[in-house]
Amino acid sequence: MKRVLDCVRILAEVRKTVDARLLMVGDGPERGPAQHLAAQLGVSGSVEFVGKQNHVERLIRRAHVLLMPSEMESFGLAALEAMACGVVPVGTDCGRGAGIDHGWSGWLFGIGRGYRSTGCANSRIADERGASREDGCRGAEDCRETVSTESLIPRYERYYEEVLARG
Repeated sequence: MKRVLDCVRILAEVRKTVDARLLMVGDGPERGPAQHLAAQLGVSGSVEFVGKQNHVERLIRRAHVLLMPSEMESFGLAALEAMACGVVPVGTDCGRGAGIDHGWSGWLFGIGRGYRSTGCANSRIADERGASREDGCRGAEDCRETVSTESLIPRYERYYEEVLARG
């Protein structure tokens, strides 16, 4: 579902043009196969498997891109966390696109569209760090406008007032 092996394949594509690293957060049944694939593709020295983390926001802030090639993700909390940290999310256009506004707050690609196109986009973002930061700032701005407590609480209050007024 998370398409962890795709992350490794995309890294191999990105490394053809950019000296990139992949930080894999979390544990699960695909970790072993992902480590094996990284060795097969010659990128194991550029992948760090850090396992489950309690404060993932500390890791996200260090990134230029958050890669989410998920097969099923109607709204990705990880994408939202990345945008809030000013990091560009790159995901698949499954469901609602994980909450990413393509070309504005992040980038979306079709599932199985190919590692080359996704890799090229990630290479551009990683290589043009100014563009990456600009995209990340737009994502952070979107988060403040749509899902911050300052924007959500008044909307909830209005909704509750409407419901109560209907009796």
